Amino acid sequence: MQMWAVYAVLSAVFAAATSILAKIGIQDINSNLATAIRTVVVLVMAWGMVFLTGAQKGIPQISRKSMVFLVLSGLATGLSWLFYYRAIQLGDVSKVVPIDKCSVVISMILAFLILKETVTLKAVIGGILIAAGTLVMIF
Repeated sequence: MQMWAVYAVLSAVFAAATSILAKIGIQDINSNLATAIRTVVVLVMAWGMVFLTGAQKGIPQISRKSMVFLVLSGLATGLSWLFYYRAIQLGDVSKVVPIDKCSVVISMILAFLILKETVTLKAVIGGILIAAGTLVMIF
């Protein structure tokens, strides 16, 4: 198995754990406060890894373009988390998660349009199946 696939599987496992742990954790608190607490933990972990691996030495080499897009990505992540936490606080995780995972289909479409990635029949069929599966899960 390629290393990217190992990391992707681990990402999926921890994302699944995130949903369950978050649902339990936000039962008696404001979803925005819960998101802020989660964000602090992620921030500490991320900077811990930066310093543990010595990656902080690369900070001066970050281009303005990269910084702008990383900041925009961070804003998108923050908004995603705020809406996600509110959604799982109000609804069933088993219904919120499939809708949230429609981001896979949206990401594919954006990758084709913006990044000019190759559109393949396999990718189109997979996207359609993901979207159809989401509809089956929520209705």
